[in-house]
Amino acid sequence: MPRTIVITGVTAGFGRATAALFIKEGWNVAGTGRRKERLDALSAEWGAAFLPLELDMRDKNAVSAALGHLPAPWAEPDVLVNNAGLALGLSTGQEADLDDWETMVDTNIKGLLYATRAVLPGMVARNRGHIVNLGSIAGTYPYRGGNVYGATKAFVKQFSLSLRTDLLGTAVRVTNIEPGLCESEFSLVRFKGDQARADKVYEGTCPLVPDDIAETVRWVTHLPAHVNINRLEVMPVCQASGPLSVVKAEKN
Repeated sequence: MPRTIVITGVTAGFGRATAALFIKEGWNVAGTGRRKERLDALSAEWGAAFLPLELDMRDKNAVSAALGHLPAPWAEPDVLVNNAGLALGLSTGQEADLDDWETMVDTNIKGLLYATRAVLPGMVARNRGHIVNLGSIAGTYPYRGGNVYGATKAFVKQFSLSLRTDLLGTAVRVTNIEPGLCESEFSLVRFKGDQARADKVYEGTCPLVPDDIAETVRWVTHLPAHVNINRLEVMPVCQASGPLSVVKAEKN
């Protein structure tokens, strides 16, 4: 019997790559996205194994209704991948747009919570399942302008660890995957469609690509049932955590 995976934010990047990989392996995939035209294209490409769910992850009631009452054969998910999320802007805290901050909190934190709460009770009742959260190294290593984005990913990291503690005594697993520099639509979204600025982020580098993260999701979910990967940092070899920054001023 085919296994089932639910992936939020399936229309691009990590979500799309992960869905494609699991479809290829014969899984039933339910995927959420806000862009209907992209969902329709994926349905045409992937066929009957794919359930498209046009959904804004910030809408608590819609997420609860859609993911909490999935139709057969997607009704009993084996895996939930909380992938939907975004970064907006790269302004410092004193200059940032409050609307951008709010959108990041509502999507990266609240949307993840809504999806988890909709799917998790069924996993606990069946005593099987795996919650895979897509965090970021920004949740551990701050950088200038990453303020609220990094804070949302720090929340995801801590929530993942806390959730695993809540689930102790069950067979439900929780993993936080924390990617570093990865070339996708991420920077294009961050810079609100400025392709030249987005391209500049990856210029001269050999970054990760979405397929790398899809393979990481595949690995953690295909391990023996008694193995739980709590956290997994993934960086390209061209990236490393840097030294602390120090500003030196001249003595008076």
